[in-house]
Amino acid sequence: MLYPIAIERGDKDTAHGIIVPDIAGCFSAADDYNEVFANAAEAIAGHLECLAEAGLEIPLPSDIEKYVDNLDYEGMTWGVVAVDMSRYLGKTEKVNVTLPSRLIHLIDAKVAGNKGRYKSRSAYLSSLAEKDLILS
Repeated sequence: MLYPIAIERGDKDTAHGIIVPDIAGCFSAADDYNEVFANAAEAIAGHLECLAEAGLEIPLPSDIEKYVDNLDYEGMTWGVVAVDMSRYLGKTEKVNVTLPSRLIHLIDAKVAGNKGRYKSRSAYLSSLAEKDLILS
């Protein structure tokens, strides 16, 4: 998932400010502009981890277009930070799913052709479900 971040440019005396509008209270800073995205990812991960541990809802990212013209962020630069949400969705559970045999063969062929991307049939199905249910 791609979380938009607002970056307030710093200078030699002031750090670059980082705000994650979709996650209340999530912000960071970076002395070097090259560290902005890494620091933002660390701040996001920390916030989401705390929310998950507390059993609170994980805020999903908005489209960056929601914020670019918002006067609260006037003069800021925008970027996005990729976050793997799988670790915040809870522990895995085994379920029994019934599918047509032809569909299973197509899924298995897709998984076999994308070993770097999908480790298993379950990983493939999970990825599709996440895109449909969480990212949409």
